[in-house]
Amino acid sequence: MAATGVRRRGKGWQAYYRDPSGRERTKMFARQKDASDWRAERVLAMRSGSWLDPRRGHVRLRDFANEWLDGRTDIRPTTCSKYRRLLDHHILPALGDAFLDRLDATTIRTWHSALLGRLPATSSDAYRLLRAIFNTAVYDGVVASSPCRVKGGGKDHAAARPIATITELNDAVAATTAQHRPVLLLAAWCSLRRGEIAGLQRRDVDELHFRIQVRRSITVTSEGKVVVGHPKTPTGVRDVGVPPHVMPQLALHLRDFVGPESTAPLFTGAGGAPLTPRSVDRVWERARRAIGRPDLRFHDLRHSGQTWAGAAGATTAELMHRAGHKSSTAALRYQHAAQERDRAIAQRLSVLASEADAGKADDAPLVSAVIAKPRGLFADFGPGMPWTEDSEFRKMAIDQLLNWQPQRDSNPCLHLERVVS
Repeated sequence: MAATGVRRRGKGWQAYYRDPSGRERTKMFARQKDASDWRAERVLAMRSGSWLDPRRGHVRLRDFANEWLDGRTDIRPTTCSKYRRLLDHHILPALGDAFLDRLDATTIRTWHSALLGRLPATSSDAYRLLRAIFNTAVYDGVVASSPCRVKGGGKDHAAARPIATITELNDAVAATTAQHRPVLLLAAWCSLRRGEIAGLQRRDVDELHFRIQVRRSITVTSEGKVVVGHPKTPTGVRDVGVPPHVMPQLALHLRDFVGPESTAPLFTGAGGAPLTPRSVDRVWERARRAIGRPDLRFHDLRHSGQTWAGAAGATTAELMHRAGHKSSTAALRYQHAAQERDRAIAQRLSVLASEADAGKADDAPLVSAVIAKPRGLFADFGPGMPWTEDSEFRKMAIDQLLNWQPQRDSNPCLHLERVVS
């Protein structure tokens, strides 16, 4: 008997062939041509090396996804916790019982559309996770192709975030206990993440060179487990210039609230344990209510600080360096941010802070140091305005700077690139 062919079976036609293991595979068709075409496709796939065992795809998404996540030992605990939450609450309840080889693009599109209507910000995260799982299935030869083909399905739909003014930051700092005031200052003026702030130690503060060394981050999983690890991205390990007006307050904090050991945590909570990200949120909760800005999240301080750095003349690469961001499209530019230039940015930020209380100092240094030419913040006034001679114009310029609110992009770097370009 031939190893492959088409034969008559009752009122239909049976196509058959032997797979690479020698097992006979068959399938019934009503028409002889359809049977011949199916057999030819399988034989061609075996010859080209693209043949897949149909039994491998007959596994439920729930089982494959759980095994996939268990094998991801390369991701951070918080990321693993996030993936677990997305699977349990948004992916598996709708798709978990389906077999991998039975899920098609229409089913995925319908699921994504329903989730997008209810939870826009979550839908992109869930779709990217499902797409990653299916990419692994394709790579491992479990299925021939991925059904995740929703155009723009992985695009973020996060709501636009607000920007704080310098005056609002000053008021928030004043409303915070002395022990935790530098927490807000480091988030805004140094663009540190809350986990990075929580992970700081005495040895990370370089008072001589006005620099903060970011070497670790403290995170908390959804299960409540505190994890001390590396910053969020490889570029998160960085040295950040501290504006001169902030360093004296850090020095006082080191003297009054930090232990003498080099590894003593910079900020502590109850019982002297290192401050956790959730404790940071509680500190900010009291401060934002005190200034009447309940819409501001703690992360918005970092967003605001990046905006101010852009106003101080920082390039996109320098902004990415200060924030520890990673971008696949601009990695080569971002990794070459110079530390000396970063220190200059920090000095300019102090100029902004010194002028926040209008009338305490002459505003000429602010304008000359921050706005080299009338673009960005002062574009509305037009080129060639006599800001160094016309006091009324200087007053307008300072007022706009102190109360400036940019267009609220969900991605601050996109806005900043427009400001400084």
